[in-house]
Amino acid sequence: QVKLVESGGGSVQAGGSLRISCVASVALYSNYCLGWFRQAPGMEREWVATVRDGRATDYADYVKGRFTFSKDNAKRSLYLQMDRLKPEDTAMYYCAAAPARLFNCGTRRPDEWDYWGQGTQVSVTV
Repeated sequence: QVKLVESGGGSVQAGGSLRISCVASVALYSNYCLGWFRQAPGMEREWVATVRDGRATDYADYVKGRFTFSKDNAKRSLYLQMDRLKPEDTAMYYCAAAPARLFNCGTRRPDEWDYWGQGTQVSVTV
């Protein structure tokens, strides 16, 4: 069982930056697929980014070039650096993990991921 805890959310003006974090209860080396998702009010949870094989990252088109996914294995932590934020980025942000063995790291379907944090709220104002 993997426990994930997000932090760092808040309110920021459009064009600003924010970094959110996720601490895991276990070491997250390349044996885990790691992801960030978000969910706006009244909307379905959507994929934001994934780290595969411990280093390769994929980003959704709507955040590519603005968001950066990183991790610190020593701290068992994931980070999402969000720059040039837009009001449409307002959402609850969740980190997710799944054992890489026999898992399709490329999946963007939230229901296929095994472990989730409780979420951290990001609000972007005009």
